[in-house]
Amino acid sequence: MNAPLAVFDLGKTNSKLFVFSPAGDIIAEARTAPRWRDHGGMKVLDDVQLYDWMRTALADAIERHGVGGVMFSGHGCTFALVSDGALTHPILDYEQDPPEDIAQRIETLLPDFAETYSPRLPLGLNFSRHLLWLEEAAPAAMDQARHILSYPQFWSWRFSGVPVSEISYLGCHSHLWAPLEQDFSSLVEARGWREKMPPKARAGAVLGSTEITLPSGKKSPVNVHNGVHDSNAALHCYRAAGHESFTLVSSGTWVIIFNAECPLDTLDEKRDMLANVSVDGVPTPTIRFMGGREFDLIRNGAPLDLTPEALQAVIDRGQFALPSFAAGGPVPETAGEILGSFTSPTERTALALLYIVLMTDLALDLIGSQNTVIIDGGLIKTGFYVETLAQLRPRQTFLSGDNPEGSATGAAILAYEAMGHSVEPVHCAEAKPTSLSGLDDYRARWRAMVEERRGRASQANGEIMTGGAA
Repeated sequence: MNAPLAVFDLGKTNSKLFVFSPAGDIIAEARTAPRWRDHGGMKVLDDVQLYDWMRTALADAIERHGVGGVMFSGHGCTFALVSDGALTHPILDYEQDPPEDIAQRIETLLPDFAETYSPRLPLGLNFSRHLLWLEEAAPAAMDQARHILSYPQFWSWRFSGVPVSEISYLGCHSHLWAPLEQDFSSLVEARGWREKMPPKARAGAVLGSTEITLPSGKKSPVNVHNGVHDSNAALHCYRAAGHESFTLVSSGTWVIIFNAECPLDTLDEKRDMLANVSVDGVPTPTIRFMGGREFDLIRNGAPLDLTPEALQAVIDRGQFALPSFAAGGPVPETAGEILGSFTSPTERTALALLYIVLMTDLALDLIGSQNTVIIDGGLIKTGFYVETLAQLRPRQTFLSGDNPEGSATGAAILAYEAMGHSVEPVHCAEAKPTSLSGLDDYRARWRAMVEERRGRASQANGEIMTGGAA
């Protein structure tokens, strides 16, 4: 295949279209923000609006660049119920909790961590929780559904009409997959969902084609490829470039950290540690937190013009952001808190950056990272994320790719591989560490406060569970 490829990288906050040349370079892009609406008290995706935007953007990419195929990459918490060419229920926003009484019943049904390596997470971060919610709240939608589709597979199906499953998404903290057995979990069997799971296809496989009407009125067919979990696509991107022993930090709304050399039995489900499953079906130890979201919440609209002087000022004055500002992550017990005041908006951005650096550093320790670290994704664009981590962890080599869109690039690589075509590998450059004064002591103080707060939260939770202190 020597035609350009369109990749839709579908995030919670932003949905993006990237056009890749056969060499693997991004030659065009477009973006939109998904819309959410109310449906019977549930927050759901406006899939019609997003689909219309996708077809319009794809038509433009075909006309301008001669695109011959379309691929999908998506965040790991969402599913769709479909039958006879339509949804049986709108797609749920994963950032909402089932009602308390239903949530309590759901907890009794979820498989053990040792089976699925999926921690028990809030909201719909395990999409099994939302499947179980719909079983109670919208039983007709579940009964009528012929297929349960993961989010990227929904879009592959929407364009091709071919329903399939895909291993990297099924194995992404869903409770639906038992990675050591390489089969569906006991939950799928117990709920009778296996018959609703379509046959598996490899990420990137050609499923069929669709005809797109171009702005000129001409109709053009394009191949439709099976989608992939976004962070696993990023992992494949760097493996395809020849990297073997490395830790990947894939950053976006979520910071997802993979370290294949971490033993599975060291994963702590209470700290958002899990085993993702690679596109080849291999369980891969992972830790995560909603870093991009937290960065934006702490920054609170402050400009992104970071400077070493602003970072140094935050350290010198002992300003701290303490976790957590979003659901999940390795410090879920405590609510986010900011200590200290700001003299400029730039310092607020600097504090947000230092928070993300320290959370990543903590997560790297928890996942046992001692090998080379590759940083991918949007946080590279801050200009100081990789460099500050490199100063904190001088015994490790830190690399960043020359293309920050590793998820979309990995998706493109998978699609081209399915067509028998190899693209140029992503090139990485070694980061030059920052030279901030007092950074190690700043980390030590931050960690001490984090652990003290965790201890107090644990004690308070124990008192609640036992009915109060003696």
